Amino acid sequence: MARPDVSQLDEEARLFSDLYGPLRRFAAVVGPIDVDPDDLLQEAVAQLLRRRRLTELDEPGAYIRRTMVNLAANHRRRFARRRGALARFGASSASANDVYPSDLNDLLRLPPPERAVLYLCEVEGYRYAEIGRLLGCSETAARKRALRGRRRLHEALVGEVADG
Repeated sequence: MARPDVSQLDEEARLFSDLYGPLRRFAAVVGPIDVDPDDLLQEAVAQLLRRRRLTELDEPGAYIRRTMVNLAANHRRRFARRRGALARFGASSASANDVYPSDLNDLLRLPPPERAVLYLCEVEGYRYAEIGRLLGCSETAARKRALRGRRRLHEALVGEVADG
């Protein structure tokens, strides 16, 4: 890879600056509770920059979002393995219940792909076809993830009401 000139670096910096705010908000929603959103975003951008420049991609935001969802899923699996190991030894680990109110806790229980779709749909206002493109899945898969996520949230909330 040839060394970029100053104008290419300025274009990279401008592009990242434009993408930073929305991507950081996305990282805050999709990422695990114990991972700082900036760290998740930085890890995703670092993976991208090992392969190519931001300006070489047609949709760098979509690429970074997909990477963050994958990284968040990896963190979630690691945490689940750790929690399982601690349970086998009789130790307990702090849960999101100890830190956040129940409605946010319910959202954090969703897998990162479902959380990502719900965030992009409900908060950012994307259509399912756009969400599929941003997350590297089909429109149908995005709709199914949203349906599963809403169903899980509904079950959690109905369960809370029944218990209360």
